[in-house]
Amino acid sequence: MQVMHIRPKHIMTKFRDSTLLARKWPYLVSLLLIMLTSACSHTLQRQTCVALASDVNYCLSPIPADAQIRSLTQQVSIQVDGSHHELLTQLEQDKHNLTLVALAPLGQALFTLTYDGNSLTSQQSMLLGDEFKAEYLLALIQLAYWPIEDVNPHLQGATLISQPCNAAQCRTLYANEKEGIMQISYDQQDPWKAVIQLAIPKAKFELKITPI
Repeated sequence: MQVMHIRPKHIMTKFRDSTLLARKWPYLVSLLLIMLTSACSHTLQRQTCVALASDVNYCLSPIPADAQIRSLTQQVSIQVDGSHHELLTQLEQDKHNLTLVALAPLGQALFTLTYDGNSLTSQQSMLLGDEFKAEYLLALIQLAYWPIEDVNPHLQGATLISQPCNAAQCRTLYANEKEGIMQISYDQQDPWKAVIQLAIPKAKFELKITPI
């Protein structure tokens, strides 16, 4: 499978800086459905593998057969090389599909990703352009939420481990025994309820996921 090399800074530059104004998810869902059915969006077939660093790739893990049905609304904060971006996401999971919907702070529909465990489809605003790679965000979400034993078989050139830290729990992605590529920390043991902070220091990339 072809692997795309994706740079976080290039991915996120089109998100608008602003305060998160939307307060109620039902309103946002209605707005999203209206916008995605307009001519302002298009559907793209996406790669399921992304490059996290030199010689380090991650291919999306299949949906576990015993996956729980989940519905999670999140505020996502992204910092890339000093710039700050906000978006609102809705993550839906069942035994057959994983869907990630994202809105910009002012309510503009950004993208809807649908993953069936094999193929990945992106319906996204044409304002983002064809070069926008939403699958990178989905890959980071899997690395943060999925059990370590589920994601490690799909990592190439690196290993994700759990280790003690000053937070409730932490994960580190190592390219070798000494080189840490990514750090993930949680403010409580259950990752689905935790505030998650993810950092890729070499890329000057930080991601904060706050459940709403």
